[in-house]
Formats: sequence, C-alpha cells, structure tokens
Amino acid sequence: MADKSPYEAAASIPLIKNPGLRVPQKVDLPPDIHPLPDSVTPYFVYPFTLEPHVLTLESSRRSTIAAHTARREEYLRQREMDKERRKKEALKRIAPGFDPAAVLIPETRQGHKSSTSVDTGLHPEQLNGNVGHQRSRSVMDDLVETLAALDAAISPPPAPSAFSPPVLPLPPPPVKQTLP
Repeated sequence: MADKSPYEAAASIPLIKNPGLRVPQKVDLPPDIHPLPDSVTPYFVYPFTLEPHVLTLESSRRSTIAAHTARREEYLRQREMDKERRKKEALKRIAPGFDPAAVLIPETRQGHKSSTSVDTGLHPEQLNGNVGHQRSRSVMDDLVETLAALDAAISPPPAPSAFSPPVLPLPPPPVKQTLP
C-alpha cells in the first residue's frame, strides 16, 4: 500500500474555480496512426525534377521585369522631353527666338574699343609690348571712360523749329487751402 497516494481519489475531480470553464475531454488516438521515425532526413529530399520548370519560370519573370523597366524608363524619358518641349514653347511665346541652351554673345558696335583689352584685362600699350610699371586698370576706370565717351557722343538737342510746340513753363504748385 505504499504505492497509493492519499490524493489518488481526488485525481479525477477537476479543480477549476470558474464554472464557465470545463475540463477538455481526453483525446483517443486511432490505432493506425503512423509514428515518426527516428530520423526525419528521408522526408527532406529535394525533387530535382522541378528544377527546369523553376528555371524557365525565373527566366521568363526576369525578362518580363526587364521589359517593364525598359517601358517605364522610355515613358519617363518621353515625359521629360514633352515637359522640356512645352517649356520651350512657352518661352518662345514670350520671347520668340530665345533658346536657353544657346550661349548669348553680345554684338559689338562700331566705335567701341577693341575687345582684346576687355578679354585680356591689359592696356593696348601692354598688348603692343610696352609692359612697364603701369597701374592696372580697374573695372570702375573702364566704366567711367565708357560713360564719358557716351556723353561726348551725344549731340546737343536740335534748336526748336517753327513747327515744334512751344515749351511752356511748369505751372506753380497748388496752394493748400483750409476751410474755416
């Protein structure tokens, strides 16, 4: 009687406090169930018969993705070109003949100094070989000389003719009046 536990009688009584819960029924295993073997490695054999099928699917998938990528890149390139074309058309409506890709080159007028002194930053004497210890010209000196040449080039206004309207003096400024 040493095998018997004093709690053996209470082993079949469920000890659940909540009455909404109940003890699950015991699962009876069927007699024809197949138990796992000692080694499961025979179950993990790769079927190489599927390999050609997988490779053809992968190559077709890659070619499809490449075609989609090429089509998308072509669409984006066309979209950018169309955007540029519309931008150029809008610029041509505003300023006909304007090309933002071209370099604008100013036209030289006759009577101006040669552009060599502007391009090199040297005096004409220095270009001829007289390099002495002369002070280099600044941009401000060039600007002053150019403005003086423009002022000298402007002729005085013509004398009034019989057909021109008379020049009247400006009227006096209005007098500010206050009301009483």
